[in-house]
Amino acid sequence: MAIDFTAGDLDRGDGVQWVREGLTDPEVLRRAAASAHPLLRRAAARSPHLPPDLLRLLARVEDPVVENRLGIHHPDTPEEVLMRVYARLGGTFSAWMAETHPRFPRKGLAAHYADHPDGNYRRLAVRDPAATPELIERLSHDPVVWTRQAAARDPRLPLHRLREALHVPELASSAGANPALPEDEMAAVLDRAGVPA
Repeated sequence: MAIDFTAGDLDRGDGVQWVREGLTDPEVLRRAAASAHPLLRRAAARSPHLPPDLLRLLARVEDPVVENRLGIHHPDTPEEVLMRVYARLGGTFSAWMAETHPRFPRKGLAAHYADHPDGNYRRLAVRDPAATPELIERLSHDPVVWTRQAAARDPRLPLHRLREALHVPELASSAGANPALPEDEMAAVLDRAGVPA
């Protein structure tokens, strides 16, 4: 910390060679993660091999770059970190990585986000196993296309709405990939698209 240096908002610490080369070395990770220097913490956050205590330490740093890296690289990233990444980055690649992370929360999303003013959050309601077919149908009419597409892919979407969605240009691909679509209708979709049997 005696070195006069300011880490930029996007500096990821990739230039710290000794950390980059030691992402599997517990001592290197401990030195970097426990450092007060932001670039060392950011470099360490890239490791999927962080032990639980260092993961907890970095999860409390509240550095957006550290949080993004944990969400992308560490299999045990805490749910609250993943939600912060998602909240901060909306429809970006890092937000998508956080949302598809195995530890991204699912339960309770419908109750919390089905009526959220931001469509990116309403889309999360589809991920909730407790979301009802009625909610999924309502979200298939959402003003935000990504929310409508997520609902059109969901097998809980009532069949009548799924059939309608097949004929809506921005929903057709999602509806055609819905596993609840009857097999004969899947074949008809492929026929209309000119895909040989």
